[in-house]
Amino acid sequence: MADVKVVNENPASLWHLAGGIIMALLGIYIWFNPAVSLMALALYLGIVFIVVGAGYFMASFSFRSGWYLVVGLLDILVGVVFVSNLGVSAVSLPIIFALWCMAVGVVQIVTAFQFKNTGLPWYWSLVAGILGVLFAFLILAYPALGVYTLTALMGAYILLYGVVEVIEYFDHRRHVVVAE
Repeated sequence: MADVKVVNENPASLWHLAGGIIMALLGIYIWFNPAVSLMALALYLGIVFIVVGAGYFMASFSFRSGWYLVVGLLDILVGVVFVSNLGVSAVSLPIIFALWCMAVGVVQIVTAFQFKNTGLPWYWSLVAGILGVLFAFLILAYPALGVYTLTALMGAYILLYGVVEVIEYFDHRRHVVVAE
């Protein structure tokens, strides 16, 4: 029997395993700690608003756009408010999420009727839009529902991301090329 030599073993694949385990545990932690998770999300969103706002601000000079300047300054302002008042920001996230659901729901309803007028399938867009608007009203009526929805979605995504990383590690290990 000839010596077996492993070819193309990826040493970084251990990072998939470690990262996946950490992400899965973080996802579970988020489910059981909604207040801390919302504060972290508020911080993250605040930083994103500041960075995006700075981008619009800088682009306003290149494009000579007053609208970009206004949007950039507003984004920076919202970002600073989010970062400097994490508690208030975390409490307002469900309201912001509800307003987003309502806006998307209304757009889906309008789009459904546009689809209907052109002969395209429109039922699912209408159903999704109505559900989005109803969900928004539920969150506005019961803000705690919004807190649990946001943290459940965030936790589920991070948990699933971690599980995929672990699966990817084992899948890579299984497909290591062996040469004789």
